Amino acid sequence: MSTTEATPTTGTEYPFAAVPPNEAAARYRAIAADRPMSKMTMPYGGDVWVIHRNAAAREMLGDGRFVRKPFRTGERVVPYFVEFPDFLKSTLQFEDPPHHTKLRKLVQRSISPKRVKAMRDSAVEYANQLIDRMIEVRGEGLDPVNLVSEYAVALPIQMICNLLGVPPEDRAKFQKWSSASLSTSNMSEDEVMSNMAELFGYIVELIEKRRQDPREDLISDLANARDKDDSLTDGEILPIAMLLVIAGFDNTANFICLGVLTLLRNPDQLEVFLGDPDGLASTTVEEVLRFGRFAIDDKIAGGSGLVPFVATEDVEIDGHLIAEGEAVLVDPASTNHDGIAIESDAEPFDVTRPNNPHLTLSYGLHHCLGAPLARMEMQVGLAELFKRFPELRLAGEVVVDDTNLTQPVTNLPVAW
Repeated sequence: MSTTEATPTTGTEYPFAAVPPNEAAARYRAIAADRPMSKMTMPYGGDVWVIHRNAAAREMLGDGRFVRKPFRTGERVVPYFVEFPDFLKSTLQFEDPPHHTKLRKLVQRSISPKRVKAMRDSAVEYANQLIDRMIEVRGEGLDPVNLVSEYAVALPIQMICNLLGVPPEDRAKFQKWSSASLSTSNMSEDEVMSNMAELFGYIVELIEKRRQDPREDLISDLANARDKDDSLTDGEILPIAMLLVIAGFDNTANFICLGVLTLLRNPDQLEVFLGDPDGLASTTVEEVLRFGRFAIDDKIAGGSGLVPFVATEDVEIDGHLIAEGEAVLVDPASTNHDGIAIESDAEPFDVTRPNNPHLTLSYGLHHCLGAPLARMEMQVGLAELFKRFPELRLAGEVVVDDTNLTQPVTNLPVAW
């Protein structure tokens, strides 16, 4: 059967209700075969075009005629599944060129592949310290350990704090601040604002400290940009630091959890991975990013997306017209399983997949700024964990926080 043809029994409605993962993947393929995008009415912000095909998504993401200014200025409500926190709309994620280009260029100097490579040894060392502590916590007992709190969150927090220049004694605060900033319903507005004020105040103070006493860290780099054209105000530095704090460990921690779950629930691929964890870490991480949340639940609902854009003029993408003023977003679950970019009917989880054009970390101008760091942390996190615990197993129910914008795993009980 051609990967671009829908079977008569496969529905092409979008969004679609939760179905088993294999059926969800089949539906994504059928939808992509039927059309490049669907119009969806979001709970917030009204209608948005949702792109299903990988190639069409790349075309849109690389086109400067799609912008986020109307969301940043408050002219438009972001069409999305939940209400976007106001502070996120002030970050680099919602900027457009040329200002976006200026800010991104500065940050990329500090999160370059070269600097991230230099951080790898410290990540390996810290991962093994966390594993040693997990062994101590469990002791001789049989109780499971929550991998989220003991490992998956702790590792990226350490790395992002090292990058930013946050003193070790202050690092425990960051998880609390991040959870508050991404909360959608489990905290009162007063609680969220109080936590955000603490985080803002902390970063403002850190910026001033690093301006007076620069170190080898990102905040120092930003606060002391020497080139006149690259000089930054505190008002510009603050949103960058905020975005890195929030997105710099929350998403990475979640993907470490998804990686562990996906490997445990695909024992044939776990066996392959255990044969060479260091050698297969890179391709395994890319496949975990592509596979996404398919490992969490017995059923997958169709309907997700990256941050939307607005068309500044009529634009045709993959033969489909997006009119001026219309919103559009990419559904990575759909584009990662469109049956075209990866030509396979089943698209099984494969830790050796050599070519993986997933869009989980976006593409083009808005490709995830922290992607090199996130990939390194995931590679180290999975390789070191399974080298030390080749018999790792799931030891209880996985818990997900649906009240948080990123829907993180909050409890992943494991034993060995």
